[in-house]
Amino acid sequence: MRHRVRGRQLSRTSSHKRAMLRNMATSLFQHDRIVTTEAKAKELRPYAERLITLARRGDLHARRQVERRIKDRAVAGRLFAEIGPRFAGRPGGYTRIVKLGHRVGDGAETARIELLPE
Repeated sequence: MRHRVRGRQLSRTSSHKRAMLRNMATSLFQHDRIVTTEAKAKELRPYAERLITLARRGDLHARRQVERRIKDRAVAGRLFAEIGPRFAGRPGGYTRIVKLGHRVGDGAETARIELLPE
Protein backbone atom coordinates (compact mmCIF):
# COMPACT_ATOMS: atom_id res chain seq x y z
CA MET A 1 0.00 0.00 0.00
CA ARG A 2 1.11 3.53 -0.73
CA HIS A 3 0.50 5.00 2.72
CA ARG A 4 1.53 8.67 2.71
CA VAL A 5 3.64 8.30 -0.44
CA ARG A 6 3.38 11.66 -2.18
CA GLY A 7 3.54 12.40 -5.88
CA ARG A 8 3.27 10.34 -9.03
CA GLN A 9 5.84 7.74 -9.99
CA LEU A 10 5.50 8.48 -13.73
CA SER A 11 7.01 5.04 -14.53
CA ARG A 12 10.51 6.24 -13.65
CA THR A 13 13.14 5.65 -11.04
CA SER A 14 13.47 8.40 -8.45
CA SER A 15 16.72 9.70 -9.97
CA HIS A 16 15.18 9.79 -13.45
CA LYS A 17 12.12 11.61 -12.14
CA ARG A 18 14.30 14.15 -10.30
CA ALA A 19 16.36 14.78 -13.46
CA MET A 20 13.19 15.11 -15.56
CA LEU A 21 11.68 17.66 -13.16
CA ARG A 22 14.91 19.67 -13.17
CA ASN A 23 14.97 19.71 -16.98
CA MET A 24 11.29 20.60 -17.25
CA ALA A 25 11.63 23.42 -14.71
CA THR A 26 14.65 24.77 -16.60
CA SER A 27 12.66 24.75 -19.85
CA LEU A 28 9.66 26.37 -18.16
CA PHE A 29 11.76 29.23 -16.79
CA GLN A 30 13.58 29.61 -20.09
CA HIS A 31 10.52 29.69 -22.37
CA ASP A 32 7.73 30.72 -19.92
CA ARG A 33 5.58 27.79 -21.12
CA ILE A 34 5.97 24.15 -22.11
CA VAL A 35 3.64 21.48 -23.47
CA THR A 36 3.79 18.09 -21.78
CA THR A 37 1.50 15.40 -20.44
CA GLU A 38 -1.08 16.38 -17.87
CA ALA A 39 0.45 14.18 -15.15
CA LYS A 40 3.92 15.64 -15.67
CA ALA A 41 2.52 19.18 -15.61
CA LYS A 42 0.72 18.50 -12.33
CA GLU A 43 3.92 17.07 -10.87
CA LEU A 44 6.01 20.01 -12.12
CA ARG A 45 3.75 22.73 -10.73
CA PRO A 46 4.69 22.50 -7.00
CA TYR A 47 8.37 21.96 -7.90
CA ALA A 48 8.51 25.11 -10.05
CA GLU A 49 6.47 27.22 -7.64
CA ARG A 50 8.82 26.34 -4.78
CA LEU A 51 11.75 27.57 -6.89
CA ILE A 52 9.93 30.82 -7.72
CA THR A 53 9.26 31.38 -4.02
CA LEU A 54 12.98 30.98 -3.36
CA ALA A 55 13.74 33.44 -6.16
CA ARG A 56 11.36 35.95 -4.58
CA ARG A 57 13.43 35.76 -1.39
CA GLY A 58 16.56 36.52 -3.38
CA ASP A 59 19.22 35.98 -0.71
CA LEU A 60 22.41 33.97 -1.11
CA HIS A 61 21.04 30.82 0.53
CA ALA A 62 17.98 30.88 -1.77
CA ARG A 63 20.25 31.30 -4.80
CA ARG A 64 22.33 28.30 -3.73
CA GLN A 65 19.22 26.20 -3.18
CA VAL A 66 17.92 27.11 -6.65
CA GLU A 67 21.26 26.47 -8.34
CA ARG A 68 21.31 23.01 -6.76
CA ARG A 69 18.22 22.22 -8.82
CA ILE A 70 18.59 24.45 -11.91
CA LYS A 71 21.95 23.63 -13.50
CA ASP A 72 21.83 26.29 -16.23
CA ARG A 73 23.36 29.46 -14.72
CA ALA A 74 21.67 31.72 -17.27
CA VAL A 75 18.22 30.35 -16.44
CA ALA A 76 18.89 30.62 -12.70
CA GLY A 77 19.97 34.22 -13.23
CA ARG A 78 16.78 34.94 -15.18
CA LEU A 79 14.76 33.37 -12.39
CA PHE A 80 16.23 35.80 -9.85
CA ALA A 81 16.43 38.87 -12.12
CA GLU A 82 13.06 38.69 -13.93
CA ILE A 83 10.71 35.98 -12.70
CA GLY A 84 11.16 36.44 -8.93
CA PRO A 85 10.51 40.22 -8.95
CA ARG A 86 7.56 39.72 -11.34
CA PHE A 87 5.73 37.73 -8.65
CA ALA A 88 6.93 39.81 -5.66
CA GLY A 89 3.42 40.90 -4.69
CA ARG A 90 1.75 37.54 -5.31
CA PRO A 91 1.36 35.11 -2.38
CA GLY A 92 1.56 31.97 -4.56
CA GLY A 93 -0.02 30.40 -7.63
CA TYR A 94 2.55 31.48 -10.20
CA THR A 95 1.70 28.89 -12.86
CA ARG A 96 -1.33 27.88 -14.89
CA ILE A 97 -2.10 24.46 -16.37
CA VAL A 98 -4.26 24.46 -19.52
CA LYS A 99 -5.52 21.09 -20.73
CA LEU A 100 -5.04 20.61 -24.47
CA GLY A 101 -6.69 17.26 -25.19
CA HIS A 102 -5.26 13.99 -26.46
CA ARG A 103 -1.86 13.55 -28.10
CA VAL A 104 -2.02 12.09 -31.60
CA GLY A 105 0.66 9.43 -31.18
CA ASP A 106 -0.47 7.60 -28.05
CA GLY A 107 -3.63 9.35 -26.87
CA ALA A 108 -2.04 10.75 -23.72
CA GLU A 109 -3.72 13.77 -22.12
CA THR A 110 -1.58 16.81 -22.88
CA ALA A 111 -1.42 20.12 -21.08
CA ARG A 112 0.45 23.40 -21.29
CA ILE A 113 2.00 24.72 -18.11
CA GLU A 114 2.83 28.40 -18.23
CA LEU A 115 3.96 31.20 -15.95
CA LEU A 116 1.33 33.83 -15.29
CA PRO A 117 1.98 37.29 -16.76
CA GLU A 118 2.11 39.22 -13.45
